[in-house]
Amino acid sequence: MSEAALVTGEDGLARPSWASVDTLMREYYDTEWGMPVTDEQGLYERISLEGFQAGLSWATILRKRPAFRAAFADFDPEAVALFTQDDVERLMLDAGIVRNRAKINAAITNAKATLALREEGGLVEFVWSFQPAETPAPRSFADIPSSSPESVTLSKALRKKGFAFVGPTTMFALMEAIGIIDTHLVGSHRRGSSGIWTEAS
Repeated sequence: MSEAALVTGEDGLARPSWASVDTLMREYYDTEWGMPVTDEQGLYERISLEGFQAGLSWATILRKRPAFRAAFADFDPEAVALFTQDDVERLMLDAGIVRNRAKINAAITNAKATLALREEGGLVEFVWSFQPAETPAPRSFADIPSSSPESVTLSKALRKKGFAFVGPTTMFALMEAIGIIDTHLVGSHRRGSSGIWTEAS
């Protein structure tokens, strides 16, 4: 394993370098990243934020998350689905979020698509149905792919259901973030912590 892959903190816990310095990123890594998200509102929020993250750093999105939640009605899909063009213009003036018209429109589009999926079992059941039989066991960052056959298939399936900004790389990041796969580096104190992949080693 690359010596730089994991960093042992003052608390004696091993984390990847991206989660070892910034306090906000470390807290996110220790408490949230890779843990199962199995509620509709939480999953819709993650899809929305992963879409906004495209081309940016996750740290940027994480710092703006409180502003995003305020701007998007706490990511209640029923509320966001009712957003109008006036809301889009309002959001384009909100310096607290990422002011990208296409991404803002995608969040509204995806709220409507989330509601439509309720007739087919719901967003959570749909997304989690793409969980693979095995999870990666990366020993370095080079071992972690940027997409997978499952993320490609999930991307295509969501697009068919009317979702936007759900490309294969974005969906792979979503699958990592919500515990569908476990890409914590082997040796990290979070490896196998989701309860989904308890045998992950």
